[in-house]
Amino acid sequence: MPKIKKNIENLKHPNSRKMMSLAKKINKEEKKNNNKLGTHIKQNLIGEKIMWFKDRLPVGCQVLTRQQTFELIESYLGRFNEELEQIALKNSVGQRKNRQHASREDVLNITKKREIEEFETCGLEMPDLMDIHQMEVLRNWNGELRFLQHFKLRRYARKHLT
Repeated sequence: MPKIKKNIENLKHPNSRKMMSLAKKINKEEKKNNNKLGTHIKQNLIGEKIMWFKDRLPVGCQVLTRQQTFELIESYLGRFNEELEQIALKNSVGQRKNRQHASREDVLNITKKREIEEFETCGLEMPDLMDIHQMEVLRNWNGELRFLQHFKLRRYARKHLT
């Protein structure tokens, strides 16, 4: 990249073929970096979700039943309730017209509504906790994102678990 920027400074005419070629290379590099960033963000979100489920697995359980999986998903969907209550409590105290922590509250509410709707309709994507091999992979996972490809993610909907 520094080599390209050095060449740009040496060129005189902004519409020359060399300049167009260099601009095309720069745009290509920027798009590639943006795609990498999007992939890393998506992997990070999936990794956090899987880590949440790993941390809350019952000790000594080989596989989860439908009822246990349903209860685990319900607790996952309610993971923001305490923080939302704290924000509501802060907003109720005092004589302020505007809301404190409004952006955080909005993000939590939107995320919660989207996940609940997903669980009600097509299903929430999570590791397959009813498969003994996937449970073993989950227990042995140390949190590295490069091992996410070993997980078999499955969609669980309310209608499948009740």
